[in-house]
Amino acid sequence: MGELAVAVLGPDRPGVIAALTEVLLAEAGNLTDASMTILRGQFAMTLVVDVPVDVDRVEADLAPVADRLGLLVSVREVAPAVEQPERPQPYLVRVHGADRPGIVHRVAALLAARDVNITDLTTRLSGGLYILIAEVEIPDALDADELSAALTALAGDLGVHATLEPSSADLL
Repeated sequence: MGELAVAVLGPDRPGVIAALTEVLLAEAGNLTDASMTILRGQFAMTLVVDVPVDVDRVEADLAPVADRLGLLVSVREVAPAVEQPERPQPYLVRVHGADRPGIVHRVAALLAARDVNITDLTTRLSGGLYILIAEVEIPDALDADELSAALTALAGDLGVHATLEPSSADLL
């Protein structure tokens, strides 16, 4: 039928990925993209799978696994991929400092106001240290030095440290 996005959330335990992908493989599904992480003991995963059956069939197939493992599963169609122009050089935004509410929102709002696209975002709390790492795409019309200066000013307001640097080559 085409590509489907499968989003999964629930308690982490060994075997979650194996159980979910077994169901998709049984329907001749081929994973084209996947991202998974554990957040405070909660398993979170999004998959894009090319599968010859429809959304309802995949949802029905995944339901017993979801029930058994206590997972929330959502399946939706993905629009056919359109050829994209070459993507700009990715940059990394790194923010770290004392934890406080609003760090993610303020950084994301600053980036959105400049049409900077966040393509990957990870945050961690380690002791009292809050760490945010975001891969971003800066539009050609925006100067990276201007963005860096704006991030530095925002970091000062938040009482944290922020840097912007070109991302190294993706190892995948």
